[in-house]
Amino acid sequence: MADVHNTEQRRKNMRAIKSRDTSIEIQVRRILWHAGYRYRLNVKALPGKPDIYLPKYRAVIQINGCLWHGHNCPQFVLPKTRTEFWRNKIKDNVRRDLKSVAALHDKGLRLLVIWECALQGKARLDNRYTYNLLNRWLSSTELLANIDKQGLSSTTLYEFKSQINPSLTES
Repeated sequence: MADVHNTEQRRKNMRAIKSRDTSIEIQVRRILWHAGYRYRLNVKALPGKPDIYLPKYRAVIQINGCLWHGHNCPQFVLPKTRTEFWRNKIKDNVRRDLKSVAALHDKGLRLLVIWECALQGKARLDNRYTYNLLNRWLSSTELLANIDKQGLSSTTLYEFKSQINPSLTES
């Protein structure tokens, strides 16, 4: 299927996509703030410049868009135009994510990845339930976990790789 926008309109649409302060980031930050958690945003000194850093808990929360970070869920659909370009771009993001996860782990920081599908769409999680999941993870000792539309799951680096769409992890 051909793109419904001309080149200029598509360029304008793509430039409008923000890399920080997205609606799902703000949603998570509001949940944390109203629950009494205090945090720092986009700390440059940490690997991958994570979205949220909670120094008191030595914890990092990264909020990933399913498309941009290659999540293996129904919200990930590789664009039909310039497919090879987008596959390579998303693969680079995935490589960078995995490198950041390992570096954060080496620094002794705990990491929670929240996928977009947990916060948007028909199968999204309720804000109260999301708060409970965040609270449970922050009060635990789990080093690496993720929240998707199935809820909270503890994971290892190997299992984290399995969250990525298989078409992006092939070499």
